[in-house]
Amino acid sequence: MIVCIIEDYQCSGNLHVDLPELCLLLGMKEIPVVIQRPAASSSSATDGENIEHDNSEAEKQRLYSKPCVLVVLENEDPLNLKSIKISGWKVDMLVARVLCKILPSLSNLLSLHLWQTRLSDKMVISLNNTFPLCSNLRTVILEGNPLPEQSYHLLMSKDSTLTHLSLRNNRIGEEGARLIGSALSTTTSANRNLVILNLAFNSIGDAGATHIAQGLRLNRGLLCLSLGNNKIGDAGAAHLAKVLGPFALTQEEIVERRHQLLGREQNGEPVESPLLETSVQCRHGQVLLSGNTALCYLNLSGNQISEQSLPLFLSSLQKQPEGGGLRRLSLQRNSFCPDFEDFVKIQELMALRDPLNKTTASQPEQEGQGD
Repeated sequence: MIVCIIEDYQCSGNLHVDLPELCLLLGMKEIPVVIQRPAASSSSATDGENIEHDNSEAEKQRLYSKPCVLVVLENEDPLNLKSIKISGWKVDMLVARVLCKILPSLSNLLSLHLWQTRLSDKMVISLNNTFPLCSNLRTVILEGNPLPEQSYHLLMSKDSTLTHLSLRNNRIGEEGARLIGSALSTTTSANRNLVILNLAFNSIGDAGATHIAQGLRLNRGLLCLSLGNNKIGDAGAAHLAKVLGPFALTQEEIVERRHQLLGREQNGEPVESPLLETSVQCRHGQVLLSGNTALCYLNLSGNQISEQSLPLFLSSLQKQPEGGGLRRLSLQRNSFCPDFEDFVKIQELMALRDPLNKTTASQPEQEGQGD
């Protein structure tokens, strides 16, 4: 019955009108208030901003005295809504249904931010099915919402339209990281649209980092990855370091490469796949791929990495081709001294590569503090 009521309603594209109307139709006793915010306070998926940082204590009490939806409009036009933020109150199934109904009608919506809203796996799946219907929604921030079934990997499916995704503070562990790694790439499929992925402040650990590294082998779309504050030690760091430089293909990858070569020969059409890159070499009985040189920024700050991993990172970075590969690598606040020789060399190398770097190589990077 609820689904029928929602389906019959024609959204106007004005959240200020549609949200209360749909809530009333569903018999909701407490209807969230829509509050407009200045456009300057909007944020990206990687800036680490929590909504409450923007407001004084008095304003926070006013805003959060009842459920509210914070929006950013362009030119004060209610039909030109750019951003939606919901923070600190429980989004139940009724509210989730309302959101899924309204979102596709917001043709100018760019970003959706749900922070500590106690989402369920079912809600995330419903939202994920809705996102492709949203013509301009590319940034989704779902932070502080642990999921029992770790369904966040569905947001990174091969057909996902999202380019920026932040999943901080979601208690993502080894199994969640395994699912995310598989979503980033396997031998037969890969996510091509996701550009920025923030997985900071989870519980990924060494085993999870190994799964993420596996997903980076054949992913060539991701440019920025944050794994800060994830209890990653040398075992996990080693896998991440190795995937940045030349690595040997597995038997499964070699078989898939042969299939792709055969398909290209038979069909006469080019096949876009890292397995068919011209840089592939055969050496000492191994088929070597040049490594992931698409990733530009990797944040590993605040983990448990020791001096043992630094030579691996340095070696892989030195083997990356000129003009490609990492531009920034954050390793601050790990288990080694800042003056360790290999770390200094990494800093110097990154300083030369980073086109935005305006500081000396010895100065600590600030981005590792928040993400």
